[in-house]
Amino acid sequence: MDATPRLAFDPELVLAALDVRLLLLDVDGVLTPGDLFYGAQGEELKRFSTLDGHGLKLLMHAGVAPVIVSGRDSPALRARIAELGLQHSILGSDAKLPAAQALLDRLQLNWTQVAIVGDDWPDLALIKRAAFSAAPPQSHAEVLARVRYVTRAPAGLGAVREVCDLLLTARGAYAALLQDALDGKPHTPPPGRPKAGVSPSQPPPRRGGGETTPSPLVGRAGVGMAPSGGSAGEAEAWGSTHTPPTPPHAVAP
Repeated sequence: MDATPRLAFDPELVLAALDVRLLLLDVDGVLTPGDLFYGAQGEELKRFSTLDGHGLKLLMHAGVAPVIVSGRDSPALRARIAELGLQHSILGSDAKLPAAQALLDRLQLNWTQVAIVGDDWPDLALIKRAAFSAAPPQSHAEVLARVRYVTRAPAGLGAVREVCDLLLTARGAYAALLQDALDGKPHTPPPGRPKAGVSPSQPPPRRGGGETTPSPLVGRAGVGMAPSGGSAGEAEAWGSTHTPPTPPHAVAP
């Protein structure tokens, strides 16, 4: 079977993403379509895309760390984070910039090594600083006017996977990972990265959207997840109607 990649991205986009080692991801309106499902006890369900999930696993395999940055916190979100094995998250924090900066400082990274996918005003400060930025097409006009890339796929239905594919291309890993898939080789994160889970020292969130109880690993601390069974210290160590101009999109050769 022909292993030639069918995706190609604007070379300027690839160049902008060359140094990216960290991908910041909003949740509602990015990893989900943005709907909030509430029951009598509060927020119960979130809808995620398996395309996005596999893209994040491929990204970890290629050495780029995805980081959830959400003003909300819920059992459903934590379950998805644990399932994907993500090592970092910032949950229940309205002040995204200081929390993200604290994480970058811990990991000894800078904004030239950061990409972000956001959709609304709380993400603008991160978009302003990141080397590469993207947004799903239904995002707020002020966000769409400021990001480098607007995905073709909608939020919660492959938008994040599109960005993952672009970052994998920038890393020079896309073609090799595609060949591995054609050969039936599994893609798992590199060894030495334990599956993420909620630290025992971190209390579970209260049901009901973004209203959460602060904990040592959430909010001001900036790191929302620790490796399974790990300590807080381990977590820190790893821790409108306006139509904007349309940025370049992914194109098939």
